[in-house]
Amino acid sequence: MKSKKSWFLYIIRCSDDSLYTGITTDIPRRLTQHNSKKGAKAVKGKLPVTLAYSEELLDRSAASKREIQVKQLSREDKTILIKKSSLDS
Repeated sequence: MKSKKSWFLYIIRCSDDSLYTGITTDIPRRLTQHNSKKGAKAVKGKLPVTLAYSEELLDRSAASKREIQVKQLSREDKTILIKKSSLDS
């Protein structure tokens, strides 16, 4: 039986302090891709990027739905989400 891969929602902070939200199965690999200009076009001119937030989800469907929710948040609400997570860790 094939084991299910975990999916992650992540928010990265770009060098211009903008925030980018995405999903992946491997956060370190994805950060490396972003920082080597092989990630999203939206962040290519804003390098380097750092991980600001992540959360694990059960599958790609759940991750995609959560990504839509988070992308609809205001910058202020995303910042609150990031701060809240850093207090919990």
